[in-house]
Amino acid sequence: MNKILIDSGPLIALFDGNDKYHAASVAFIKSNKSELITTLASLTETLHLLDFNRRAQIDFLGWVNAGAVTLENITANDLGKIKKLTIKYADFPMDFADACLVFLAEKLNIHTIATIDRDFDIYRIQGEKPFTTLIK
Repeated sequence: MNKILIDSGPLIALFDGNDKYHAASVAFIKSNKSELITTLASLTETLHLLDFNRRAQIDFLGWVNAGAVTLENITANDLGKIKKLTIKYADFPMDFADACLVFLAEKLNIHTIATIDRDFDIYRIQGEKPFTTLIK
């Protein structure tokens, strides 16, 4: 099965009917046939930004728990590379969740990401390969 990364933006929009990307995120999820991969950092960011609605947070957790996305571990050993990415993209600035996704792209050799974040047009995998971005 193909794998793609998913950023917190589409996850937030999926559970926030007022988000301007809600319809696009719902359409993406309905048509997607690939395994969705994310990190605990993106999960945390999503829950934090859904804090306006406890029901949305609970629904999101249930959706993830049901297997809608795969959480890939980030370990202490990975933090050196994530730190290097954060320094490299400090002018943007790259947040921790984005750095974890770029790290995973390199680690898992995944070049496609579902995102609404334009920074992924700038980030490069292994310093040279651009992401294929979905949703935007």
